[in-house]
Amino acid sequence: MKLYTSIGPNPRLVRLFLAEKQVELPQVQVDILAGENRRPPYLGLNPAGSTPLLVLETGQALAETTAICEYIEELQPTPPLIGTTAEARALTRMWTRRVDLFVVQPMTSGFRGAEGLGLFQDRVHCLPQAADDLKATAREGLAWLDAQMADGRPFIAGQALTLADLMLYSFVEFGALVGQGLDPALQRLGAWHQRMAERPSAKATA
Repeated sequence: MKLYTSIGPNPRLVRLFLAEKQVELPQVQVDILAGENRRPPYLGLNPAGSTPLLVLETGQALAETTAICEYIEELQPTPPLIGTTAEARALTRMWTRRVDLFVVQPMTSGFRGAEGLGLFQDRVHCLPQAADDLKATAREGLAWLDAQMADGRPFIAGQALTLADLMLYSFVEFGALVGQGLDPALQRLGAWHQRMAERPSAKATA
């Protein structure tokens, strides 16, 4: 297998997942700033033009972070990052989806409509008129997640590290680089972030 990767939170999420699994794959760096992902030959592998991309030994190409991570989990179930039972997998997927909807999507769209407008305006539909509201929505999502951790859970989905934590961590790190840093008032998420930053996977993918 071969992983096509680049700068950005989505590729880092997959690299975090692989690092937690202690799975090493050959990597190809895609220069997204130069638009390498928006022209052949990359578009021949992934017509959506997104990174990361996992090309299997069969030649089949898998895009989208959750699909890639679920595939890796199937191949390498230990340590479990999605779950070993139907209930655990459902809970991980529920919290991963909440992270995606409440934080990732508005944070990303807010960035593309503001700081990232020059880079993205000719590539995807951007919403500069809504950028501030989108950023506010992401902040509200982070505050909601912080409140859910009032029960003392160490990780987003409960007692164990999951895909939900890796997704949130990659985007909290990204947010700090693009003017959407974590509010210091969110102390539970702040402590969670510090614990995540100390993991070998975080240091290896920084």
